[in-house]
Amino acid sequence: MTARLSTRAFLAIGLLVVLLVAGVASYYASSHPDGLEYVAEQTGFLDTAEDSPTAGSPLADYGTRGVEDDRASSAVAGIVGVAVMAGLSGALFWALRRRGDAPATSDEA
Repeated sequence: MTARLSTRAFLAIGLLVVLLVAGVASYYASSHPDGLEYVAEQTGFLDTAEDSPTAGSPLADYGTRGVEDDRASSAVAGIVGVAVMAGLSGALFWALRRRGDAPATSDEA
C-alpha cells in the first residue's frame, strides 16, 4: 500500500521548495540580469538611458532597500517576488476557476 500525498500537502511542499530556491539561488544569479542594460553598456549607449520610475522602490535592482547584507538583500527580494507572484496567480486562478458543474442545457424543443 502506498501513501498518497494530499493536494494541500503537495502544494505546501512545492511552495516551500520554490521559496527556498528563490531565497538561496537568487544570490547566485547572473551579475548581468538585465540583458538590455548589459548590451547597452557593451555597445556604448548606456549613458543615454534614463532611470526607471520604480528605481527608488524597496525592491529595485534585485535587492531590498534597508538590508545591508547583499546575500540577505537578494534573498528577501527573491522571496517577496515569489510570494507576490504566487498571491497574484492564486487570486487569478481562484477568480477563473470552474464554479462547479454547470447545469446541462438541453437542445430539445
